[in-house]
Amino acid sequence: MKFWNLIDYDVKFRKPEVVGGAEEGRAVLINLPAGESLSEHQVRERATLIVILGRIEIITPGGAPADGGSGAMIAFEPSERHSVKAVEDSRFLLLLSPWSLEDHSSILPWSRGDT
Repeated sequence: MKFWNLIDYDVKFRKPEVVGGAEEGRAVLINLPAGESLSEHQVRERATLIVILGRIEIITPGGAPADGGSGAMIAFEPSERHSVKAVEDSRFLLLLSPWSLEDHSSILPWSRGDT
């Protein structure tokens, strides 16, 4: 077992840090100062963003913005383009994981959550 305290973990603003990683995926901790953003981008894996502290706004091309504070979880499909803006100083965890229905046929992909 490994344990991380993500609130107290020393990660600098604007310097994402991989806090856990294996063949199955990676966990990246990000501190983003209020008003700054990660410009529109995509990753090839399935991405799940969990807000630990602060408040962020997510924008997808052609979509309405969504925002969430501590405890919010946002899931992105592989290669789904998006940008992230910190409404307040924010800390969030990005979980990146490949997805193979052939290997995990009994598990359904993320369904749309309640908003």
